[in-house]
Amino acid sequence: MKNIFDAPFLTEIIRTTSNMYRLGWDECNSGNISYLLGENETGQYIALNNVIRSFSLNIDAKKLSGKIFLVTGAGKHFRNVQYNPEENLGIVRISNDGRTAELLWGLSGGGRPTSELSPHLMCHIARLSVNPENRIILHAHPVNLTAMTYIHSIDEKKFTHTLWQFCYESIGIFPDGIGVLPWMLSGTNELAEATAKKIEEFRLVVWAQHGIAGAGASFDEAFGLIETSEKAAEIYIKVMHMPDLNIPSDAQITALAERWNVCPRKGWLN
Repeated sequence: MKNIFDAPFLTEIIRTTSNMYRLGWDECNSGNISYLLGENETGQYIALNNVIRSFSLNIDAKKLSGKIFLVTGAGKHFRNVQYNPEENLGIVRISNDGRTAELLWGLSGGGRPTSELSPHLMCHIARLSVNPENRIILHAHPVNLTAMTYIHSIDEKKFTHTLWQFCYESIGIFPDGIGVLPWMLSGTNELAEATAKKIEEFRLVVWAQHGIAGAGASFDEAFGLIETSEKAAEIYIKVMHMPDLNIPSDAQITALAERWNVCPRKGWLN
């Protein structure tokens, strides 16, 4: 058996949680991550027949039965993951009936998976239905994107259009646009179901006055989506109170899309 602390998937999540904390996206114990692992890659590092304990799910996750996820722990701080991954992270497998998550490694000291595990699983089911390669769900609280939801229309077409205008790379990184949900109480099935529905269509879903959920086939994809949209929001926040003398036109944004060989969401550019 290989040493799990040498596992590439562990290195990836440690690097990502550290960066998310450093960028101010995940203060205190906020934010959560789930990473779909392959059975073969996981089995090189841990015994898959050794279930440490189980956790009930409040959804039917049978579509993910047998799937293995590396997840952040409930109440854990991203800044601490690099120092003690075995306490702050866990590897869980969804049971055959889809009603429990079986802990195979980590969450030492009696820890539990993120309290948002069930919403994460709902989002994985949704994304896998449209992209079988999807592996990552990230939830974070980027400052500028969140601030933007206080002062900008949360109509997702208008919200996306502004982000496309305010960062040169935006149209190339998220031509599919960004979904936006109105304020909803966190931790509820209502928010989880709404997010899962949106994430079938959009890889990024903004929660007004709260944060964002991002999906991707890799950490680079999911992290890059949030990183780019957050930069666009930061530029918008910095200049929105000034005269808009040189805002890129839809023709210019379309030219960028053609240059990068991407197709913007139909009807979202004039």
